[in-house]
Amino acid sequence: MLNLSKNGCSVRVASSSEGLLTPTAVALGKFDGVHLGHQRVIQPVLHVGSQQSKENQQLTTDNGQLTNQEYTYSTVVTFDPHPQEFFTGQPRTLLTPLDEKVQQLRSLGVEQLVLLPFDKELSALTPEEFVEKILVQQLRCQQISIGQDFCFGEKRSGTAKDLQLIAAKHNIPVTIVPLQTYTGDSPIESSCVSTTPTQDARISTSLIRETLEQGDIENANLLLGRSYTLLGVVVQGQQLGRTIGFPTANLQLPKDKFLPRQGVYAVRVFTFGETPDAVPSESLGVMNIGNRPTVNGTYSSAEVHLLDWSGDLYGKKLAVELVKFLRPEQKFPSLEALKTQIQLDCVVAREVLSAGAQT
Repeated sequence: MLNLSKNGCSVRVASSSEGLLTPTAVALGKFDGVHLGHQRVIQPVLHVGSQQSKENQQLTTDNGQLTNQEYTYSTVVTFDPHPQEFFTGQPRTLLTPLDEKVQQLRSLGVEQLVLLPFDKELSALTPEEFVEKILVQQLRCQQISIGQDFCFGEKRSGTAKDLQLIAAKHNIPVTIVPLQTYTGDSPIESSCVSTTPTQDARISTSLIRETLEQGDIENANLLLGRSYTLLGVVVQGQQLGRTIGFPTANLQLPKDKFLPRQGVYAVRVFTFGETPDAVPSESLGVMNIGNRPTVNGTYSSAEVHLLDWSGDLYGKKLAVELVKFLRPEQKFPSLEALKTQIQLDCVVAREVLSAGAQT
């Protein structure tokens, strides 16, 4: 299930120029997907503040005096827009658009997300200038965590080792996290790089995008460490599904959300209540992502039919977790033929989802 809260806490979103909580313990990177590799990079900066609070409380008890040590905020620092989008000038779809990234970071226990405006000025900073101006002066970094393949500064000239050496001059410790690989059933630490998830492939955003494009949801979910999720609000569609006995919720997704292979999926659906603290209700369902060729659809849509459920979902926020790709989208000779196929899809989806619940 998509975890939307962590002990009632929220993630503060700030830019490098305003709204910052400092000093910080920083995990630095692009973090699109917040996948298993990203989570390992973020782990070293978590709970720094809570540990300090316990130490401060102990000092107060032992000495009878308050310590002056400042609280350090666990902070993820990333770039907006994505650097690739800045350099190519082409919009880039994301595994985790901002709202979803915030929710995933919250579930890990991150306290703050800082979006560095990636522009000409930032991209022209030398590695030394980046550390001095951004990490030291603006973020008041106390410690840093990065992946082994992290590059930064003008023309990506700075490496992870360079950051470690430069930061040491400012007495800032840097943790370099080894690359994570996927072995077919679980991630392990390794620097082995491959192109398919069955050959000890390095866990990366690009590999996850490839697996989703192929409809390989199971491997994509393993690489992510959770189910790939479509998060959006239900809006009114053409309402053709209800005419054949299968009403669907038309999901309005963020424009920059990366969509997997077009086709039909077995899914789990979580409906959120009126208040942020309300526990989402769970349903099983079948989702179609595509252009709906049988009814001459002219645009791509994401529509989900909830099994054994009826009611009004308009305006509701849904989280749809993709579990298994069932079949490619296809054009049927008639609505009756489409109806027959949807009935079969529902039977298969129910079997898939029931089996998953038992394992």
